[in-house]
Amino acid sequence: MEKKHTKILLVDDEPDIVEIIRFNLEQNGYQISTASDGLEAIKAAEKEIPHLIIMDVMMPNLDGIEACERLRQDDRFSDTIIMFLTARGEDYSYVAAFDAGADDYVTKPIKPKVLVSKVKGLLRRLKEKESKNIYVFNKLTIDRDSYKVINEHKELSLPRKEFELLFLLASKPGKVFTREKIMDKVWGGDVVGDRTIDVHIRKLREKIGNRYFKTVKGIGYKFIQP
Repeated sequence: MEKKHTKILLVDDEPDIVEIIRFNLEQNGYQISTASDGLEAIKAAEKEIPHLIIMDVMMPNLDGIEACERLRQDDRFSDTIIMFLTARGEDYSYVAAFDAGADDYVTKPIKPKVLVSKVKGLLRRLKEKESKNIYVFNKLTIDRDSYKVINEHKELSLPRKEFELLFLLASKPGKVFTREKIMDKVWGGDVVGDRTIDVHIRKLREKIGNRYFKTVKGIGYKFIQP
């Protein structure tokens, strides 16, 4: 993710603060858009799908906490980093921000250079997260961005649940995932029987190879890295 392709949304009802932050971030090569309240922020975010949102807490029409909560309910912003930059330093405001889904909380005033450093650190975490969307094990490649699995130079078409199960196990080779954890991560709130996991593992073994999967009797399954 290059800086020139990194989109940041600034949300604050104080134009002077927005202008200072905007200037310093643009000087560092980021694409900047702005909004003056929570409602504008949601509209701008839906249009831009920013990588990072820097938002004040106290704003007219819709405050930052409520805006953050609404954005986090939309899957399009599940990977968007949300940082609160606000003059409010009370504990309850701090807790409310993180409960709403914030990734960071910084109190004003803050020096522009320090803020830019903070932004770089947060975006570095996003880049590291993006790099973990592709796993390569010898001749097996699992790409979550495109939902592709390539095994022995052949592209496989896996149903969504099979892919999610494979990706979960491959995310931590050697780690034993309990049936409960697999059920929670792959099926969420859906009610399915224990046999459902066994059937999906059997299908993955048939398509990818038995050597990648190990059954831990009475506990669950783990992915074996060749």
